[in-house]
Amino acid sequence: MGKLQNPIMESDVAKTKVLVVEDEKDIRELLEYNLLKAGYEVTAVMSGEEALQRLGAGRFDLILLDVMLPGMDGFEICRRLKRDARTSRIPIAILTAKSEDTDIVVGLELGADDYIVKPFSPSVLIARMRAVLRRKQEQIGDDASNLTVHELVIDPRRFSVSYRDRPIDLSTTEFRLLYMLARKPGWVFSRDQIISALHGDDYPVTDRSIDVQIVGLRKKLGEAGKHIQTVRGVGYRFRE
Repeated sequence: MGKLQNPIMESDVAKTKVLVVEDEKDIRELLEYNLLKAGYEVTAVMSGEEALQRLGAGRFDLILLDVMLPGMDGFEICRRLKRDARTSRIPIAILTAKSEDTDIVVGLELGADDYIVKPFSPSVLIARMRAVLRRKQEQIGDDASNLTVHELVIDPRRFSVSYRDRPIDLSTTEFRLLYMLARKPGWVFSRDQIISALHGDDYPVTDRSIDVQIVGLRKKLGEAGKHIQTVRGVGYRFRE
């Protein structure tokens, strides 16, 4: 990670609670130091099991989650959190030394909101965290109403989807992708537009990663998956 330079100064995020899950002592302490300097309230743990205990006892606004942990790894923790209604809407930024497309796709399919590759700059990390929190606030307002299209019922407040009264279990990222397309039937979204809308600019995802997500979403939707259409050379749209 190198020596710390230009620590982030305090800002207006004092009430934001961050859970850091990182087993490497030096990185954990570096993260904790910079987040505290930036005004965040920080809880740092070194294992997935301890993270789940902390989440059961209190509220957090964001989770920084290492992948390579002793015992339960970060992907399994992410999977559990996104399947639990009590924690499914907490943004998760995965921290890892892995940068292969396959690893990024796994994180996305599990519902991770960002994927930050080590080594990273503390200032860039905090900027990415703020972007994740901002997108969460902007994506779906409290006044959003249910969307019904082609017998799909999409509830943005509960992050739930059903087709012909059959509930469909989607990850957070899959839900946001479906909601984005279904809100504007007939509109064509490029892969870059999808990446930017779901994860922000400069997110380390390739076109191939988005294609894999679409395939997974169609599979989970079953018969309703046919309504997500491929526009060759451009991107995807939801059938009018």
